[in-house]
Amino acid sequence: MDERNPYAAPILDSETPSPDSPSLNAAPQRQLTLFDSTSIIVGIIIGSGVYKAAPDIAGCVPSSVAVIGVWLVGGLFALIGSLCYAELATMFPAEGGDYVFLSRAYGRPMGLLFAWCELWIVRPGSIGSLAFVFADYANEILPLGPHALVIYAAGAIAVLTAINILGVASGKWTQNLLTAAKLAGLLAVVAIGFLYSAPEASSPAKPSSSDWGLAMILILYAYGGWNDMAYVSAEVRNPEKNIFRALISGTLAVTLIYVLVNAAFLHALGFEGLRQAPAVAADVARLGAGDWGAKAVSVLVAVSALGAVNGMIFTGGRIYYAMGKEHALFALLGRWSPRLGTPAWSLAVQGLIAIGVVLGFGLTLDSSGDGGFERMVTFTLPVFWLFLLLVSLSLIVLRLRDPSRPRPHRAPFYPLTPLAFAGCCAFMLRASLLYAEEKGSPEPRWSFGLLAAGIVVSAVDYFLSRRDRRPG
Repeated sequence: MDERNPYAAPILDSETPSPDSPSLNAAPQRQLTLFDSTSIIVGIIIGSGVYKAAPDIAGCVPSSVAVIGVWLVGGLFALIGSLCYAELATMFPAEGGDYVFLSRAYGRPMGLLFAWCELWIVRPGSIGSLAFVFADYANEILPLGPHALVIYAAGAIAVLTAINILGVASGKWTQNLLTAAKLAGLLAVVAIGFLYSAPEASSPAKPSSSDWGLAMILILYAYGGWNDMAYVSAEVRNPEKNIFRALISGTLAVTLIYVLVNAAFLHALGFEGLRQAPAVAADVARLGAGDWGAKAVSVLVAVSALGAVNGMIFTGGRIYYAMGKEHALFALLGRWSPRLGTPAWSLAVQGLIAIGVVLGFGLTLDSSGDGGFERMVTFTLPVFWLFLLLVSLSLIVLRLRDPSRPRPHRAPFYPLTPLAFAGCCAFMLRASLLYAEEKGSPEPRWSFGLLAAGIVVSAVDYFLSRRDRRPG
């Protein structure tokens, strides 16, 4: 316990569960290798963003060089963030990631507020948005009629949640398999893109400068998920070395893949062709393999989305497990199943909420559920960037408050690295709010309403903890 802040959450030691834990002999085990950890990062990041966002990003910038440039900028942001997370995660190699960092830096209520928002806003919205992408492509392959997208999205969440509840081994092997499949497919698209090309269309007009903000929203959405490695750090073997290696190697690998994929798109379709492509990867595949190649790419995109959904389910359950161990109001979520070796209750509740959000958003649209992806994104992004901003600043706070704690990996060029990371997060928070306002989307109001409810819950928990700590 931090004597300077008696209500800060203690460090969660995955190998020495608290005596108050409902499952004294059950705790996370270090089962994830460097390959497993890197697969989680790569699998979560490379979901559907590179396919859905590439044409829109090209529409926001003036040239082919700028297309490659903004993808490199996105990779640089992810790398800077990874360097900050490497310091935080190797300081506290425990389940919960951001929950632990925020609790240690700002106190118990902030950690609980973050976990609450992950449970009700960020994680369901992120899982649901990618589940809708999977559903969109799956329905192209096998149509299911009315409400097909909602059925596919909810079904994918249910099946992958069940797989992860059944054990870490099944969850990680599912992740590894899906990641390997999507990388093989991406390499095939890249090869076709560099071997074939379509005639270049006439040069487009230069877009307005205001489009750069939208370009970065889309870019950083495509890079989203690199920080999820921190949530499972209590299950990583040799965490002092492998957390850092997985974060850096995973981020660099994804950046290289994204740049190669977009270069292949540009070579195959040209700049104007990329901007106007309705299904860019399918259009590229069609050049070299005809219609069957385009259909194969639909399978690839569906698999990519599933891999990202599985990774988010796997990592998200660890957040609420950490919260449940420290907060009596959520004690049920803090149980680690000794038989299954997973936070089964945490995963199950997360799955139910995500399915509920998918049904709520999907069934209030038209009968097809079309538009669920966009609504999920606008629901999620503002709160996501708010807490990522707080995490970036927590590195500075912890350097000042706890300078003697061992740091196996220090962020280089301190304090410039966390300040640059914080600046990017602040920019993205503002950009996501402006984007939602321009679209007239009500979803951010709903998410901030849930945030306000979380503040009330955190306050209740805080006063209950103070009462319980009073002598006598």
